[in-house]
Amino acid sequence: MAVTSPRTVLKSDEQPATAARPRRVTGSLTGRDVADVVGALVSALCLAVLLFGRLAPLSGGFGFVVVAYALFLVAYALLASIDRPRNAVKDKVATVVMFSLAVVLFVALVLVIVYVVARGVPAARHLNFYTQDLSQAGPLDPLTIGGAAHAMLGTVWMLGIALVITVPLGLSCAVYLSQVGGPGSRVLRTIVEAMTALPSIVAGLFIYAMWVLILGFGYSGLGAGLALAVDMLPIIIRAADVVLRVVPGNLKEASEALGAPRWRTVWHVVLPTARSGLMTAVILGAARGIGETSPVLLTAGYTQYLNANPLRGPMVSLPLLAFHLVNSSQGGYIDRGFAAAALLLVLVLVMFAVARVLGGRGPGHVTRGQARRLARRSAHDVLRFTSPTRFTPTRNVPVDDLLSFGGPTPPEGNS
Repeated sequence: MAVTSPRTVLKSDEQPATAARPRRVTGSLTGRDVADVVGALVSALCLAVLLFGRLAPLSGGFGFVVVAYALFLVAYALLASIDRPRNAVKDKVATVVMFSLAVVLFVALVLVIVYVVARGVPAARHLNFYTQDLSQAGPLDPLTIGGAAHAMLGTVWMLGIALVITVPLGLSCAVYLSQVGGPGSRVLRTIVEAMTALPSIVAGLFIYAMWVLILGFGYSGLGAGLALAVDMLPIIIRAADVVLRVVPGNLKEASEALGAPRWRTVWHVVLPTARSGLMTAVILGAARGIGETSPVLLTAGYTQYLNANPLRGPMVSLPLLAFHLVNSSQGGYIDRGFAAAALLLVLVLVMFAVARVLGGRGPGHVTRGQARRLARRSAHDVLRFTSPTRFTPTRNVPVDDLLSFGGPTPPEGNS
């Protein structure tokens, strides 16, 4: 007679003690979550009003916001813990904190942009702002006289010189660090990371001492471009190094397995795969250099006249012009300074848009045009191996290889 263990005997209406727990979804937003947020917000505002008006000797707008936010988090945690486990409550509270911080940062960014644009519209709406310099505009002259054409041209010259220097050097250095390596790569990476936190005024002083004082070239747009290149180079190298390290290793291994040398693998596989990321790295470096003022002031000086020669004579950039004009006590100069700052924002936005277009999509994503070209090329390859009229017996192709593509059996004389 078989003996059954009492542990394995379960009645029909009993359930095992270790039943599968329901899977918890942290990224969903339900009506219950919205109700908890609204209820916690209303209760926190009411308690904050009571504390600041009657119960406690508190005052001040900033203190009211901080206390109300703290009460909101406590109230939301209490509401969320009514029928949820502890881990779910932690997830909900952390989500609310991250979302609220993101909202604060977004609102602050929008306020800054709106304020700058609103203050700069009175001067930026006039055509002379883009076609004239400040040589004929005095402190009391109307906004219809003078503009920022000299600063626009100076910014283009300085940033262009810096990009011509930093893009080939930065990408080459990033390829060396991520793809080649060597005994000096560790030292070079340490230097690049240390230069990333280098103050911009140090780069300006270095170029000022070498270019202006020792070599005696004087103030020029070329000197300012060199100073900006010193600031931009470590940013581009570090960002490009990170992007190149993300390229899948199986792509490089497949290229080298087919017999391609290292330089061809880097040129035809690694760089095209990381093209969008490399464009982002260049734009990050350009954004660092385009907003600098102290290196430009030390190496290019300041002028109110239009100077189209970057090799000789002082030049000015949009950030430096905005800094000088906003510090003025005249309303016309202040409006022109905010207009220059708004123009700088637009210029950075255009740069990001151009980088988005040139960088294309990320790895594995193709556009509609690329998809059509790939389909056309695939159809051509299929016809090449399957059409009897396109069979070329002059090529030394094994018959088994042709049959593996599903093509017709070649004539007997070609076997």
